[in-house]
Amino acid sequence: MKTAKILVCDPYLELDCAHAVASALKPEFKVQMITLENLPFALYDFDLLVVGGGIGDSDIFDDVMSRNNIRAVQDYVEAGGKYLGICMGAYWASSLYFDIVPLAIGQYVVTQDNGIDHEDPTIAKISWQGVEHNMYFYDGCTFHAPTKDTEVVARYQNGYPMAVIQDRQIGLIGCHPESEQWWFDDFDVNYYSPEHNRLLKDFAIRLVCEA
Repeated sequence: MKTAKILVCDPYLELDCAHAVASALKPEFKVQMITLENLPFALYDFDLLVVGGGIGDSDIFDDVMSRNNIRAVQDYVEAGGKYLGICMGAYWASSLYFDIVPLAIGQYVVTQDNGIDHEDPTIAKISWQGVEHNMYFYDGCTFHAPTKDTEVVARYQNGYPMAVIQDRQIGLIGCHPESEQWWFDDFDVNYYSPEHNRLLKDFAIRLVCEA
């Protein structure tokens, strides 16, 4: 069985998001929660580091992430470790933060013809490997300047990348496929779909199995 370690720093890497990811990954993955305090000592004997979503601007990174933690994640990736970033965790993969991918990463809501005119929780229309979905979205990111080693797994309605695998090692997702049914309680329509959880699990399995 593969092991995933999920980084929690509530509310920026929210505990609710971490539990939702854990639920989506089980039972194929054994899941452990880790914190910023033990991050430098926890990056061993496992298959996938998950950095999920939460509340706040991505620039909070500079206030919560120590130099030791940044170096620990960079060393882990440089040694071949697999990283899965969802929403905030995807933003944090960029050169402004962990600096573990060559991609430029920015807000999807500022792109042309994106269909979303605010930064609050909503639904994004996406296509995941050619199949259309309405997926939970909370000011997530998109990925610019892909390289020859960037595989686009899913796209937003305007064609911008929503989920990518970089160098067969770093998986990044702008939406929240881990979303649970109660996340949609304040929506006019409940777009919850367990299929989204399955897509996340399959994405993670594929990521850890990439040579």
